[in-house]
Amino acid sequence: MSTFIIDVPMPAMGATVSELTIISLAVAPGAKVTKGQKLAELESDKSAFDFESPAEGVILEVHGKSGEVKSSGQLLFRMETADQSLKHLEASAAKPAGSVAAHAPVAAATAKTLVWTPRAIKMTQEAGLDHTTIHDIEATGPGGRVSGDDVTKYLAAKKG
Repeated sequence: MSTFIIDVPMPAMGATVSELTIISLAVAPGAKVTKGQKLAELESDKSAFDFESPAEGVILEVHGKSGEVKSSGQLLFRMETADQSLKHLEASAAKPAGSVAAHAPVAAATAKTLVWTPRAIKMTQEAGLDHTTIHDIEATGPGGRVSGDDVTKYLAAKKG
């Protein structure tokens, strides 16, 4: 059976959720995956969940990194598969991969990389701060992520 390349987008989580945060990536380019295998852990402002492979195949590109916020529908993975039921996701030669470059697996990131919840990011922005420049915050949220409560404590400590 012949294979083809598909674009696997960020999932849509309903009418009220348009952005998701990549908590972690479980695969890197070149990985052989099975249908239902965990590819990433994603988080909305309401829950965290495992994002699973839609088919058996090989991951060709990863478009995102831990901590990155992406909109529903944006390219997350490009993979090669023989699953004909996913032909509607086939990447065409005329369709660019997008402006987001493929990233190295999460393991390549430094151990001090902070992963922020969408709520925490919004709270820092509302306080006039850039969350990517904050490195002295304690991350006590699920999975070691920076939560809204962490931001509240951080801002209170900075005022005092």
